[in-house]
Amino acid sequence: MEYIDRYFNEVLKIIGKLNRENILHIVKDLAYLRKNDGRLFILGVGGSAANASHAVNDFRKICGIESYTPSDNVSELTARTNDDGWESVFVNWLKTCKLSSKDAIFILSVGGGNAEKNISVNLIKAIDYAKDSKAKILGIVGKDGGYTARNASNCVIIPVISDDTITPHSEAFQSVVLHLIVSHPDLKENQMKWESTK
Repeated sequence: MEYIDRYFNEVLKIIGKLNRENILHIVKDLAYLRKNDGRLFILGVGGSAANASHAVNDFRKICGIESYTPSDNVSELTARTNDDGWESVFVNWLKTCKLSSKDAIFILSVGGGNAEKNISVNLIKAIDYAKDSKAKILGIVGKDGGYTARNASNCVIIPVISDDTITPHSEAFQSVVLHLIVSHPDLKENQMKWESTK
């Protein structure tokens, strides 16, 4: 019970420390992207890849934003990993998508990438390519935000309350913040099922 109490107390502290202005900036960026027929490419690894897949569904269905993630196509993802290497898997996928200045990439990550420690280099290469393409870079990341936070147009950093729970809180709050974003009145175009049921 002690761990359960501590975990939920950490959740409350994170909610209190989240930067709401950064969330609002992402909402505004996405509203602008939709208005200008831009596309949203969501990138994540591991649990963040699962969150990316869920987010694609919500952005398409609830917000009417054309959205994609490479983790939804396992055949292409594994072929690119096998043939080109894991580090280039996202950047080569984005090249095929013809990423442009009208588009945005949305990074979901625990650490945001760290070139010096060779962590999430695939995200780093994707960010660099997005910068070269003049695409908007958004993120929801944990820890100190890493490469994503330093290079994103707008980024939400999930505060670290305990070094023992960085990953679970980062990945859980990606989902919390994403659900806030897709249900925001400036983005939500279509009602969700249970909210529409009387």
